[in-house]
Amino acid sequence: MTDAIYRKLAKKLDALPQGFPSTPEGIELRILERIFSPEDARWAVKLKPYPETAARMARRLKLPEDELRERLEGMAERGQIAAFKYRGKRCYALMPFVVGIYEMQLPRIDRELAELMEAYAPHLARALGGPAPGLARVVPVNRTVDTRASVLATDDLRRMLERARSFRVADCICRKEQEVLGNPCSHTMETCLAFSSEEGAFDEGAALGRVISRGEVMELLEACEREGLIHCTYNFERGQMFVCNCCSCCCGFIRLLTEHETPNGLVRSNWVASIDEAGCAACGVCADQRCPVEAIEPGEDAYRVLPGRCIGCGVCVITCPTGAITLSARPEAERTTPPKDIVEWSADRIWHRNPVRGAVLKGWLAWERARRG
Repeated sequence: MTDAIYRKLAKKLDALPQGFPSTPEGIELRILERIFSPEDARWAVKLKPYPETAARMARRLKLPEDELRERLEGMAERGQIAAFKYRGKRCYALMPFVVGIYEMQLPRIDRELAELMEAYAPHLARALGGPAPGLARVVPVNRTVDTRASVLATDDLRRMLERARSFRVADCICRKEQEVLGNPCSHTMETCLAFSSEEGAFDEGAALGRVISRGEVMELLEACEREGLIHCTYNFERGQMFVCNCCSCCCGFIRLLTEHETPNGLVRSNWVASIDEAGCAACGVCADQRCPVEAIEPGEDAYRVLPGRCIGCGVCVITCPTGAITLSARPEAERTTPPKDIVEWSADRIWHRNPVRGAVLKGWLAWERARRG
């Protein structure tokens, strides 16, 4: 009977756009057992994947609101469900396994969970990086982008953050996992940034990381760029909520691209690096110390970029001692435009995973938009 509730929760998580695939060995069930008690799993399957207040949920489930809120806050504290401020009200929702539940296990991850995640990674990678549209997107270093060019919001980190009113930084779960496994990373641990347009969004509830100011955010981003970390975020235009600053040795988004070779794991930016042969000192810093995807190689007299491999992150540009590397817009035919927001992104992902369900959701979205004018 215990197995049944974990299977039910796994199925519900797999129905989300990100996916949570089953395995012959049942690795996904063992992961859920590590994170959820059977009772918590029974409650998790009652949640919707969109924001609900405790009052609304209490009416839906016909339960006392105070008791339900206490249960939900406890689950949020354990990183099992999402709890956040939405339109000024405290709301709760079932969140995807990645990005979501797993990242929230940062205070609790141990060797057993880390080993289970490494065993599950190839299966999860196919779910995360298989269906279009892509899960995450590279955001180029702002200093490398020509401000005279037309820049999408998803290619402009400062623009992405300008409407945010609340910021939180936490340790990187990927580096933490590798540390637990005995493979410590040389990069800064505290680099995962969450943000919200809601005032005081991170002031209540479970403590994961620490609240920081806008000024500290900008300092953090500059420090990450100096380290050669790659900015990544969800692959939609509006309503962003996080920026991961990823290293190629540990971080899941980069591993989706380099290790698991999933086509829609990490979408490159609309920019590409190029090297001026006349100005190149052939020092090799770009290839040996900066490029995360082996997109730069030595030529006869200078280094050169492999455009098909370049993800357009720009971390090679800012440390070139001769200024020979530039980032320019890709040809029009090679550019990608992400979905407008998480709702459109979710509908597209579900359609690619299950055309019938996706068609129903897309039809509802069209009706809802027409109703709202």
